Amino acid sequence: MCVAPAGDRCGEAAVWHETEQALYWCDINRFLIHRLEPKDGSVRSWFFDEVVSTISLTDRDDTLAVALGSRLILWNPATNARRDHIFRLEGWPQVRLNDGRADPRGSLWLGSMGNNVHADGSCGETDGKRGKLYRIDPDGSVSEWRRDIAVANTLTWSPDRTRFYFADTLANAVRVYSYDADNGAIADEEPFFVDFPRGLPDGSAMDSEGYLWNCRYDGGCIVRVSPDGTIDRVVEMPVSKITTCTFGGPDLRTLYVTTASNGAPARERLAGGLFAIATEVQGQRENRFSLITDGKVGFSPRGALDPQMQR
Repeated sequence: MCVAPAGDRCGEAAVWHETEQALYWCDINRFLIHRLEPKDGSVRSWFFDEVVSTISLTDRDDTLAVALGSRLILWNPATNARRDHIFRLEGWPQVRLNDGRADPRGSLWLGSMGNNVHADGSCGETDGKRGKLYRIDPDGSVSEWRRDIAVANTLTWSPDRTRFYFADTLANAVRVYSYDADNGAIADEEPFFVDFPRGLPDGSAMDSEGYLWNCRYDGGCIVRVSPDGTIDRVVEMPVSKITTCTFGGPDLRTLYVTTASNGAPARERLAGGLFAIATEVQGQRENRFSLITDGKVGFSPRGALDPQMQR
């Protein structure tokens, strides 16, 4: 069911805020963040000054971490106060940030790609394997874990915190790594779900049984993949460009799915809408990015975010 016919050019970054019982997501090309309140279906939107690609909960309920094309910011939706984090992407605007998620330890993982969005929001072409995978720790330190990525997508962890899943969209490959919950390291890359013929892998969600729900861009479906890499089911969608998903609702049994209208056929009237799918399986709670308090990023839990974005 389409619960918000937002007409997003490229909807992405769905995240369920359990405390608010609301869903946040973005439109990359229109530089927007949306918020849905399922209880009444209302949607509110905020405008940003460049690409918005990732939204993450933090250990403060009132503050979200938001990846713009060039950098990470901290944002309070209630006041619209915004503040720069220490992390800025080297190489912007030739490259930009794309998908990202917090891990079980409280670090934020962000992937990048060749920038395919112009300054006015119009679509361009991504080129080569210019993307990288970064980890930003609560103390502000940044480490690089992978490079030579075309389009970074799908960042999620198994329920037992031993496996990490990551995709390169243009390679049509979701890969799995061992994950060390003590130090946050990934290792031992192996193919997990590769060369599926329907579209390309975009964002994913992990359910409580350890199954990956992978959205297929240009494939018109979501594929639930078992921990051994076999296909459990294919969920058909009424539009072709499926971008990402997350579990939400009071019992985490609603799969919220974002979609894109960029290049969609005219017959797909709901392209760019937000969809909700009732599932029999429960999802996992969202991990949260831990914010430091030593002033390294100019942020304290006892302080307030700046009312205007630092520039």
